[in-house]
Parts: sequence; C-alpha cells; structure tokens
Amino acid sequence: MKKFIPEIRGLLRRHMIEVPECIQEASGIRIFGKRIRSLAFTTDVAVIKNINADAIIAVYPFTPQPAITQAITIAADVPVFCGVGGGVTTGSRVVNLALDAEFKGAIGVVVNAPTPNETIRAMKETIDIPIVVTVVSESTDFQGRIEAGTSIFNVSGASKTVDIIKKIRDLFPQVPIIATGGPNEKTIMATIEAGANAVTYTPPTPAELFRVIMDKYRAEL
Repeated sequence: MKKFIPEIRGLLRRHMIEVPECIQEASGIRIFGKRIRSLAFTTDVAVIKNINADAIIAVYPFTPQPAITQAITIAADVPVFCGVGGGVTTGSRVVNLALDAEFKGAIGVVVNAPTPNETIRAMKETIDIPIVVTVVSESTDFQGRIEAGTSIFNVSGASKTVDIIKKIRDLFPQVPIIATGGPNEKTIMATIEAGANAVTYTPPTPAELFRVIMDKYRAEL
C-alpha cells in the first residue's frame, strides 16, 4: 500500500521545476547518510534554488574554477557533486581542485572520461569524499578504475547508456551507478531497469521557462 505523503507548497515557489516522478523507482545511493536518487545536471544558480532534485551535478565545459564551485555550493540546498576536470584540466590541478571542492562542502567530485587512473589514485589519497568517474564507452577498463579509487560510475553514453550500465552491472553487481536518464520517462525507466542507482536529469533552461511564461502573459493582454 502506497503511503500518503503530506505536501506543503508556497505561493512563490509553485513554479519550481520538478524532476520526473519515475526517478523515485531507482534504489538511490546513500552518501554520508543522504539517499540520492535524482541529480539535476545544471550550474544555473536560479535553477538550483528552484528544483526538487535530491542533488546537483555541476559539470561544465570549461576549466573548473573554485569561484564557480563556491557559488554553486552556497546556492544549493541539497548535496553538490562538482566537476573538477580530467580532460583538458589534468594532473595535480585536478587533485587540488578536488580538495578545494571538498573544503567548500561538495559531497563528491566528478572527473571526465579521459582522466588517467594515476590522477584518480592521487585524488583518492587526498580527499575523503566520493570520486565519480564518467563513463562513455563499454570498452572502459572498469576494474582498473575501481582499483584506482573510483567510488561511483557516472554513465553518459548517449544511445549506448543502457548497454554500458548492463555491462558494469554484470561485472560489478554492487558498484554504485549514476546515469543519464534520457528525454522521457520511458528512457529513464530503461536506465533504472538496467541497473542505475541514481539518474541525472537535465532541467529546462531559464530561457525555455521564460518563453512559456511570456507567451502566457501575451495571451492575457
């Protein structure tokens, strides 16, 4: 029997972004006592303050900067996973950025797929928060990644995402997996059924949300 959950909504926050309800079907990953099923893939602080995701995954296509990490961790009311490079940004700089992210309150750090195992190993020796390693291919050396210190796999394989999750799950039944859910509930459920413990959701941009609001305003005039 499904439990009744009382819900309270404020007048000013009724327009908040809600992640798809089906993500609640995921098992979640418990990190430092917090159970995380949904992660919003965004660095927009306005979106971060107005979305009901369990956590934020703040990865962006620029060199990671402590000022960005600080802004996001201050704005967020939920745990934050911060991108610290591993692609263009390499070596000791990645380790230093990871340590800075931990000091600023991040619950975990995310590195890109090209990150060498040596860098992951150095991070593991330096920080005490989970290291999330992005996976984009089935040919990844998953065993080597785990031995280097990977805490969680972050699968982002586009159309191959489900296949990659299944391969990881066959090899390592207990390893935590975060994965992109895709564009709709059907693709999200496929990701969960393949074995993902948590799902990343890409929310609409402020420009897309404003378009809907402005169309409504124009229709009322």
